[in-house]
Amino acid sequence: MSREEPAPRGLLISFEGVDGAGKSSHVEGLAAELRGAGRDVVTLREPGGTPLGERVRELLLDAELERSPRAELLLFQVARAELVAERIRPALEAGAVVLIDRFSDSTRAYQGWGLELERGLVEDALRLATGGLEPDLVILLDLEPARGLRRVNSAGKRHDAIESRRRDFLERVRRGYLELARREPERWLIVDAARPPAAVAAAVSGRVRRLLDGEDR
Repeated sequence: MSREEPAPRGLLISFEGVDGAGKSSHVEGLAAELRGAGRDVVTLREPGGTPLGERVRELLLDAELERSPRAELLLFQVARAELVAERIRPALEAGAVVLIDRFSDSTRAYQGWGLELERGLVEDALRLATGGLEPDLVILLDLEPARGLRRVNSAGKRHDAIESRRRDFLERVRRGYLELARREPERWLIVDAARPPAAVAAAVSGRVRRLLDGEDR
């Protein structure tokens, strides 16, 4: 088990949810708002964000490439370990706000609840990859998986290896997210992603402003 590293100075905010929930759009919208207010902001996505991470992303999203649940878990951690070391920790140590499309709670939801891997194994893998780093705020854009898939289909996007899984898998993922949020309500914000985008953005912005002002820390 890895030794936890000292907490950095900036803020790490992750966006979670099933595909089609609008994570990437809301990451970019919040980033623009914060930059307009004079904040130093770094936006990232998982898996990816580094040359190694992008190569791993290609493997993970290849719908024709079979892999075992444990292999999938470890592949995500390879990409994450590199992202934490090369991008996230340096940005946080410089005092930046890091907004990331998926982080450690995706692994808990998708590989823990979705693939039903043993939770202790998942947590050990996460600690090894992150050194104990967790988001200051997790924004869960909650959406029924069927509705999320309809959004993906309407956008004309080809389904990747994760999106191609059966609906019962995605239902377990959603239940996992909601259970994680229930356990740590002070660290999570659940937003109904079926609401109009402007309403979702307002809810996200309000909570982030409180966090930046020190009210939620």
